Amino acid sequence: MHHRTRFGAALPERQSSTHGARRRRICAPRAIKARHRYLTTALAAIALLAGCGGSGGQRLTLVAYSTPREAYEQLIPAFQKTGAGKGADFSQSYGSSGDQSRAVQNGLAADVVALSLEPDMTKLADAGLVARDWNAGPGKGIVTDSVVVLVVRKGNPRNIRTWDDLVEPGVEVIEPNPFTSGGAKWNVMAAYGAQLQQGRTQAQAADYLYRLFRNVPVQDKSAREALQTFLGGKGDVMLAYENEAITAQQKDQPVDYVVPDDTILIENPVAVVTRSSHAATAQAFVDYLRSTEAQRIFAERGYRPVNQQVAATAEFPKPSGLFTIQDLGGWTEVNRQFFDKDNGIVADIERRVGVSVGS
Repeated sequence: MHHRTRFGAALPERQSSTHGARRRRICAPRAIKARHRYLTTALAAIALLAGCGGSGGQRLTLVAYSTPREAYEQLIPAFQKTGAGKGADFSQSYGSSGDQSRAVQNGLAADVVALSLEPDMTKLADAGLVARDWNAGPGKGIVTDSVVVLVVRKGNPRNIRTWDDLVEPGVEVIEPNPFTSGGAKWNVMAAYGAQLQQGRTQAQAADYLYRLFRNVPVQDKSAREALQTFLGGKGDVMLAYENEAITAQQKDQPVDYVVPDDTILIENPVAVVTRSSHAATAQAFVDYLRSTEAQRIFAERGYRPVNQQVAATAEFPKPSGLFTIQDLGGWTEVNRQFFDKDNGIVADIERRVGVSVGS
């Protein structure tokens, strides 16, 4: 199915583990007998490991953006119960998508990287740390979808329903820093694109972003840190992934959320790191993440599945004005126009409101 947008483009539907020889009995010195027993034991152990299959003794490092921690807490044990994942161990690192991408570039050990948005993965591909064709194939390297929503206090006491409500005087909006957080970039482009969807000009949409950021009292480094700030009592509304709002509700946090009619489709990539010492198992894990079982776990945790079989039965609201980053020119153009630290629209806005964009 294709969803039409007011940009005139349709949203494409992505298509979618010996017998030993006889020995003569001889008289040998004790040392030789001991050595023979050692070799026999060692060979038997090697044969046992080879016959077991799976991933025994392998330790994979997952480096991910901040929000899917709860999903991976379920996904990793589920993978370990499969033939490909049997015996595999995991270490995990979570943080803002931009920081995680830079950390891997700077030498942080990783076997699998799960990031918030394509540009953070592209940087790793350009550095030779993930395959250049990481986004080839029907799934385009994407493992989950989501949308940008407005998270509000329980009962929505400020009656926040639309994008226009966010720029009203006195409304405090919690939004992470878009120069560290991938989620924040999605939020910015959702807000900007919604203005275009509503018939405003590009200049008017850019002015909306300025008025929005004037209402942001603090900009945390990551989407998860922003959620903690909001749950701590700061702000009237938070821009966030839909799955973050659902995770908060599953933890009995006092929040509701509004899915705007006009919002952006979030697409989260995953890839194997080229320097992985366990590339086959890492690839098996990535493949598993797109399986029906894994996609159902993602859906339970609030992510919109990319597996079409699971998506067909998942119950998520369908925004009437859903658009994609491609409708706004694609990430290469968007990064140049909005997030270039010298000349980007958002960098200029940050300076105007007194926030550093870094070096």
